[in-house]
Amino acid sequence: MAIRNLESWMWAEACDLLDQADRLHRQFFRPAVMNAKRCTWEPPVDVYETCDEFIIMIALPGVTQEHVRIMLEDDHLIIEGERNLPAKAESHIRRLEIPYGRFERHIAMPAGRFEIGTRELVNGCLLISLRKI
Repeated sequence: MAIRNLESWMWAEACDLLDQADRLHRQFFRPAVMNAKRCTWEPPVDVYETCDEFIIMIALPGVTQEHVRIMLEDDHLIIEGERNLPAKAESHIRRLEIPYGRFERHIAMPAGRFEIGTRELVNGCLLISLRKI
């Protein structure tokens, strides 16, 4: 009898956590007002380090290079821009999971001096190299 109660409790907890995750997902990836001046989402990043440089990969599906600004300020790399809604005016949105609107991402860098090297969009990801100087 006690095992059954434990299983029920564990199942209820798991469902509760899934509901919380779903609410958080909707909160952070809701459609943005396109004229918003503040940042509405942060793109995920991967950072790799070699002897000579850092390589940063930022997931920006559907964003063109002219809609992205890259800055190096103090000890942060800043990537900002906008991802516009590609939907046509006569379309009905059935599902939105990819975030839209203004984005901004600050990546703290370790102590040192860097300069922005290459930057290119590859398969929906912005690849940036920061050379160590």
